[in-house]
Amino acid sequence: MLKGKVALVTGASRGIGREIAKELAKNGAFVIVNYHGSKEKAQNVVEEIKADGGEAISYGCNVASFSETEHMIAELVKTYQRIDILVNNAGITRDNLIMKMSEEDFDCVLEINLKGTFNTIRHISRQMLKQRAGKIINIASVSGVLGNAGQANYAASKAGIIGLTKTMARELAPRGINVNAVAPGFIKTEMTDILSDAVKEQAVSQIPFKRFGETKEVAQTVVFLASDAASYITGQVLCVDGGMAM
Repeated sequence: MLKGKVALVTGASRGIGREIAKELAKNGAFVIVNYHGSKEKAQNVVEEIKADGGEAISYGCNVASFSETEHMIAELVKTYQRIDILVNNAGITRDNLIMKMSEEDFDCVLEINLKGTFNTIRHISRQMLKQRAGKIINIASVSGVLGNAGQANYAASKAGIIGLTKTMARELAPRGINVNAVAPGFIKTEMTDILSDAVKEQAVSQIPFKRFGETKEVAQTVVFLASDAASYITGQVLCVDGGMAM
């Protein structure tokens, strides 16, 4: 489905990003597994992909840095001549009620989640415009659609990603570039594993399907948006959330 395509997945050393990288490779893409601070985990993802017959490399870069991201994209384009798929998955949480949230925690989440997404699109768009083709998939969140108590910084960053997605879709569509977002709900990852049973039960009670999602369910949605099957879809937010935000 994606044979011959070059894909960059940010924050791909664990969780949803890891599954996205594996699923893209499974469908034929050559995958660049971006990481920041977890080289060993990223290399493990690369080895898993290769063990399954796919192709991948790891590349360390802090996407919150404008200059580092510029350097990464330039190096990748120089090496592979093209980037066909960009998945902006890198993100963090620093949850707290607004009255207790520090300025540092607010800034840090916005810097990585939202500015990191801007940085990659800003630097990759020139190459995609030159190619007159490309698929950009931004990982938002149901928190950015509905809001979530205790996540003012995270929800704001993800709502910002949705706005950025729609704007970039309008700017880049004339050159054949699709820009969409995927908004996961509660997905089984390291981030949700640490939640208390009471919090998990409360979350499940809000989900029509009455269960947390699987990382593969998010990854398969990304693969669809990266494929030719989604060639006439742009500026959309697909909620993979079991019906929470309907």
